[in-house]
Amino acid sequence: MKKIFKIIGIVLLVLIIGIIAAPFLFKSQLENLVKKTINNNVNATVAWQELDLSLFSSFPDAALKIKDFSVINNAPFKGDTLASGSELQLDMGIMQLFKSSGDPIQVDEVRLNDAFINIKVDTLGNANYDIAKKTETTTTNTTDQPVAATEDGGGFQFDVQHYEINNSRVNYLDESTKTFLRLTEVNHSGTGDFSADVSTLETETSALASFDLDSVNYLNENKIKLTADIEMDLKNQKYTFKDNEAMINQLPLVFQGYVQVNETNNDIDLSFETPSSDFKNFLAVIPEEYAKNLDGVTTTGDFRVSGIIKGIVDETHIPTLDISVSSNNASFKYPDLPKAVEDIVIDAQVKNETGLVDDTYLRLGNITFRIDQDRFAASGRIDRLTTNPLVDMALKGRLNLANLERAYPLELDQDLNGILNVDMTTNFDMESVDKEQYQNIKSTGMANLTNFKYTSPELPNALTLSEAAVKFNTSTITLEKLQGQTGQTDLSATGSIQNLIPFLLSKQDLKGRFSVKSNTINLNDFSVAETTTTTTEDNGEVKEKETVVAGSDAIKIPSFLDAALDFSAGKVIYDNITLTNVKGNIAIADETATLSNVSSDIFGGNIALAGNVSTKSATPTFKMKLDLSAIDIDQSFAGLDLLQGIAPIAKALKGKLNTDIELSGNLSDDLTPVLSSLAGNALAEVLTAKVNPDQMPLLNALDGKLDFINLADIDLSDLKTKLSFDNGQVAVKPFDFKVKGINVTVSGSHSLENVMNYNLNLDVPAKLLGNKIGSTLAKLSDTDLETYTVDLPVSLTGSFNNPQVAVNTQLAVNNLTQQIIATQKEKLKNEGADKVRDALGGLLGKATGTNPAVKDTTAVQQKPTDTTTSKNEVKDAVKGILGGLLGGKKKKVDTTKSNN
Repeated sequence: MKKIFKIIGIVLLVLIIGIIAAPFLFKSQLENLVKKTINNNVNATVAWQELDLSLFSSFPDAALKIKDFSVINNAPFKGDTLASGSELQLDMGIMQLFKSSGDPIQVDEVRLNDAFINIKVDTLGNANYDIAKKTETTTTNTTDQPVAATEDGGGFQFDVQHYEINNSRVNYLDESTKTFLRLTEVNHSGTGDFSADVSTLETETSALASFDLDSVNYLNENKIKLTADIEMDLKNQKYTFKDNEAMINQLPLVFQGYVQVNETNNDIDLSFETPSSDFKNFLAVIPEEYAKNLDGVTTTGDFRVSGIIKGIVDETHIPTLDISVSSNNASFKYPDLPKAVEDIVIDAQVKNETGLVDDTYLRLGNITFRIDQDRFAASGRIDRLTTNPLVDMALKGRLNLANLERAYPLELDQDLNGILNVDMTTNFDMESVDKEQYQNIKSTGMANLTNFKYTSPELPNALTLSEAAVKFNTSTITLEKLQGQTGQTDLSATGSIQNLIPFLLSKQDLKGRFSVKSNTINLNDFSVAETTTTTTEDNGEVKEKETVVAGSDAIKIPSFLDAALDFSAGKVIYDNITLTNVKGNIAIADETATLSNVSSDIFGGNIALAGNVSTKSATPTFKMKLDLSAIDIDQSFAGLDLLQGIAPIAKALKGKLNTDIELSGNLSDDLTPVLSSLAGNALAEVLTAKVNPDQMPLLNALDGKLDFINLADIDLSDLKTKLSFDNGQVAVKPFDFKVKGINVTVSGSHSLENVMNYNLNLDVPAKLLGNKIGSTLAKLSDTDLETYTVDLPVSLTGSFNNPQVAVNTQLAVNNLTQQIIATQKEKLKNEGADKVRDALGGLLGKATGTNPAVKDTTAVQQKPTDTTTSKNEVKDAVKGILGGLLGGKKKKVDTTKSNN
């Protein structure tokens, strides 16, 4: 007995060692086999991160796991991902590992986890899943099942008994038919015997399905479930549906039929229907998030869905279709809502009777319902569903929109309200829409909405429309009347929309022209700042603080809008500015609003402006020309930040002003100018103005430095100046004005942050400098100083609110001194010349005893005096005169010596 146990122990040990060692012994062999199989059978780039062999996870089978794999297409879909996934597992019997290299390995189970399968068919009919290499011979096994052969004869034989696809997604795009099917959260499993000629495959499927046809969405993440037993005739490639039940959202369907795969086509014969005729089935078609819980919903009447899909599928044909949806005299009522929807009639059909794609159409024979006394009806037909849809529809009825929420559990951001009346027909084909052949679009009728109220977090007050009436004709939709009110703002509009249908159906720009009138427009009625409440604690006491935060989204001019607007308003209020008699034109296109012929009364005068605002680039820009005429300086500079930045000193002025301003620059997200980006120029003309120095620290400081004048006495009437601005700097072209006869010249610049660098030059009468001119010059009489003027330089730096004023009095005094010296020298020269003539004349007259002015013919006959004495007297006299003239001192006469 002991020996038997020993033998058993040895065998178990060998088996355990074998199980542990097998992955290492066979991993390389299997990986090489996978690579050879792929290379011989697949025309694509296949890669994986890791390949493992395990004998424990699926014992007693061996499990080959390929992790993080991908299949990338070659031409004509080069670079596209056909498939990828986190794990592909192939289970096989352990004995399969010991087969010779020439024998195929039989796979029993396949599991695919977290996979993405991306199927694509292009406009030429090429399919990206067609990656199998073409071979001339096919190897079969004893059960006539195909074998993936390698060049050495070995490969994988798929005799699968069970397969799974878990948590995966599938995309299917057919560009030729513009069909797009997307399945997400796919979980599918099947159990059957693929080695038998005929067997039954038991399947379970669940997924979220989305379906688009020609850019129109028909399903959006609708839940589908399918339990199906499929009889598989693998030899004849025929698959017959036996006991089957599907769920689309909450709508149950049973179906039967078969799919036959032939060499050149597929043959389909399927039929389906609802297992019951309760009208609750209709509500079940609607996605659950909209239909909500159907428990407790009471219904009357019936609802049926039935269909037949039958025929050949090949490159030319599709199966014929006959899918009907019908209901008669039905109603439903939700238990928690006060209203019921009654008199429901549904008669709709999707049909194709020829098997040609172009002949598929949707017929809406009659769809009606009633809520209270309001009835609504629609009917029509859409032909050529898959190619060039031809729409022929009629709508007629009256609806109290508020009753929709009272009868059906809608969850809308905006409460429905108002009375809608519609009576219209439309007929058009999508190709005419795409090619802008509007003459082929025929819409006639009217729509009218009354007593509508719109509320939104973006509006501080509700917008009420007392009436909005629209009339439809062949190519134009006319807004015949619109009356609205929000806050203080009232609006009345008429106009036309040229292409509403192309705008709605093919995303073209919305084109139109409108005329808007208003008694009062308060722009504050259209702006709201978000508020946030912060909670803080102070010594255990909870305090709340409300902070106003501007909206984070930038204001954008709609890119789809191509419209012109003529407007007039009796009064427009913007913050603390009021404009009256406002009128003008706005053209909107290409994310740009162009203003023209805009005029208004403002600030006691009027304004005209033209220009544009564009939000097309990441940073909004503007370019404007403003003409302000006879505006009140005090009002305008208090109301316009722009003028305060350009000419802040005008804050101290009172009077009237004309100005022309041309400027451009960037805008912030709320479309206010960024001052540092401004460029342009301005021409200002002061009509009448008085100065109040107390309103401007600069003028106060300047007034204190110039004690000989009073800046309140400045008269700036008829002053003209030109300004230019760029890169945040305002440059002022030199201009002159007078203060009580004193001419002042101003030049310089300042920044839009009010940092200044200005020079003033005052042409000041010398007498006003007073004791600043020094004691020597002060001895001159007022009459003498009255004739002199001097340039007095003043520099202004710092900011307008904290100015630095420097008056260069010393330079003025020096200049004045030089003027006086030059004048006195000239005066003395003139006086000296007169004295010399007088002195010389006197001396000559004294010498002859006669008046030098009288010619004495007898003088030569007189006896000459002492010539030495005469020469000395003349010399002394000349020295005295020149000394006085040149500032020298006269020598005293030594009377003692002369007496001697």
